[in-house]
Amino acid sequence: MIRPAEIDHVVLRVRDEPAMTAFYVGVLGCTVERRRDDIGLVQLRAGRSLIDLVPVDGALGRQGGAAPGAEGRNLDHLCLRVEPFDGEAIRAFLASRGHAPGPVARRYGAQGVGPSIYLQDPEGNTVELKGPPEP
Repeated sequence: MIRPAEIDHVVLRVRDEPAMTAFYVGVLGCTVERRRDDIGLVQLRAGRSLIDLVPVDGALGRQGGAAPGAEGRNLDHLCLRVEPFDGEAIRAFLASRGHAPGPVARRYGAQGVGPSIYLQDPEGNTVELKGPPEP
């Protein structure tokens, strides 16, 4: 029987890898774990998980068809668990970096209902920042 424990990685097909890397590293606090420029892959560490960025004009990216855009996406959203979670401080930080975060709202996640914030990355992917579950 298969029993998933957590998300290992998410892969985003991207048009502007430097802008996306700058966002996920400089704004959301991920780190660059590994680069494979020969195949077109940047792997970012997000806690115990990875976010892979695959430029659409690289060797891997060309295998996936057209670039994501308003007419079609490769992902609805990705959710990053954030601790500690201070919703207003996170919103203020994101706004100071030029991003328009949504309001703090109660949403259900892997560990139950808790606070979360939605925002868009530079290529229009929705990112949810999720706090701890309510007691």
